[in-house]
Amino acid sequence: MSTGTYGDLRDLFGAKLSPAELTTAAVNYKMAVDGAPSTVKGDVGLDMSSKHPALTKTVGGNAKDVLFKAFGSMGADAGQLAAIEAAAAQALGADFLAKDITTTSPVPAGLVAYDLESPAKMLAPVLTPMRNRIPRNKGMGTSHKFKRITGITGSGTGGVGVVHPGFSDPSQVNFANPGSANPLWLNRPKKISLAGDDVSLPYVQFGLSGEQSFFTYLTAMGFQDTRELDRQSTLFSSMMTEERVILYGRGTAGGYAGALAAPSGTPTGSARTAATGETALTGFTTNVYVKVVAESGEFGVSAASSASAGIAVSTGQVVDITIPNPVVGATGYQIFVSTGSSDPGDASRYLYRGPAFPNGLSIGRTPTLTLTLQGALPTTGSTVAAWTATDGTSLNLASVDGQSAVANSYDGIIPWIHSVASTTGYVGRLNAPFSTSNPGAEFQQAFAKTWDNTRADPEEIFLSGQDRMQISNSLRGQSASNYRLEISEDQLAGVKLGSVVTAILNQVTGRVVDMRVHPYLPQGNAIILQSSITQPNVNISNAWKIWNVQDYMAIDWPVIQLSYDCSVYWTGTLAAEAPDRSSMLVGIQPAN
Repeated sequence: MSTGTYGDLRDLFGAKLSPAELTTAAVNYKMAVDGAPSTVKGDVGLDMSSKHPALTKTVGGNAKDVLFKAFGSMGADAGQLAAIEAAAAQALGADFLAKDITTTSPVPAGLVAYDLESPAKMLAPVLTPMRNRIPRNKGMGTSHKFKRITGITGSGTGGVGVVHPGFSDPSQVNFANPGSANPLWLNRPKKISLAGDDVSLPYVQFGLSGEQSFFTYLTAMGFQDTRELDRQSTLFSSMMTEERVILYGRGTAGGYAGALAAPSGTPTGSARTAATGETALTGFTTNVYVKVVAESGEFGVSAASSASAGIAVSTGQVVDITIPNPVVGATGYQIFVSTGSSDPGDASRYLYRGPAFPNGLSIGRTPTLTLTLQGALPTTGSTVAAWTATDGTSLNLASVDGQSAVANSYDGIIPWIHSVASTTGYVGRLNAPFSTSNPGAEFQQAFAKTWDNTRADPEEIFLSGQDRMQISNSLRGQSASNYRLEISEDQLAGVKLGSVVTAILNQVTGRVVDMRVHPYLPQGNAIILQSSITQPNVNISNAWKIWNVQDYMAIDWPVIQLSYDCSVYWTGTLAAEAPDRSSMLVGIQPAN
């Protein structure tokens, strides 16, 4: 294109501009005019027919169309227009000349509004049933102490026997002081005996913290107050973690249960042909080797048992595993397996998560003392030597015993019922599903045992969701069951499907015992809880109490770095003044 061809544009934009620069100037001019306020309808173009270009109304067109019209009016031929287009593309980008504004242009995400609803939705359920019902009291000092009379002559409790009160006149009984070398025989009825204990529970400190940078807080302004969200979340987290401590925490200080013992004895196993509905083992080489650890709720596991001898397996077989001795206080067990012609050791022994767990109800754990290994053996995952706890911390079982108990904890309800010496309530081990031929028989057995031992009269039963559903299902489908579900005539339309057991009648005392679901109770465990003591003169307002020197205290820390920090702090303990009135069922096998 000759220099003269651009003469009219140079009159408008400058005599020394190159063709590319003239192209850029013309397009920028067009864009500036388009962006200016105007009552002119339609697109605005350049009229190059006169010495001085003027604005003219055009219909439709984009920047490329306007540019070509401007040069076309100057007599540029097709080749010259192609050169102009190439120069414009190089100067402004091909997409600018080739595309209109769309949902993906001129930027990939489009020039679109972002319909964000604020604030963020809080879907994490804050469920704390035990914390909500156990009274909280003001403590002081470094520990909470109380003394108990656990038995007197005639009570049949505390290891004190029963004597006959009859005597003849005269009848002499030794009333010498205990330990006295000289007997003192007096003409009186028989002396009574008493038993008791002195309980001292050290207070434990607890707390959680939140932190966020200045940048996080400032960039969230206009959407949500993230400092307030941090405070609220730290409080809710404290409540839910305290609920778990109340349920199955274990302390190591004096007065507490201490760490779970490792499973004693060696697990045993035998191979057999897979039955109907079972999945034959795969991924094995000659033998299978097993170790077992006991778990303490969600807080950790015990040290491992010794390894089983090699269990020879063939194609088409499964392996039945037996844990020889139950661990006192365990809420379940985890099985680690390896395979080889000889035991490859713990580094190749992985947590079993196979189809032996019905319906996925107990993934990675079994509440019972038996388990059938099925399906593919694991080749990766958690190992015995480095178990990963639910809070993400790495636990070395050999050095810290799996953190099943820690110094900074007190004993929860399960250890008080299941483990603490001289206070243990009744613990019934099922190692099977709930009975369907006699629904509720397991609970009636617990009612009878605790009544015989301590005259217990519990008020509530807590189960996992799966076990609550299983006990409800046990009422249906058995002809031998003395239960009947009826639909009355006025319910023929809009019938609600399903039934649920809300309570069970204690056949010993006649009390209606409520059944409730606990969100954090490990499947396979049922807590039969008594809180109020019905006998007179016991001086116990509630069998379970929380004593806190300092209950929840919210702290906003001074700003000493580029972050806002907050904490929730409390210190106290759970005191069980009559844990032997409560009982447990363990080893509840999931229903298929």
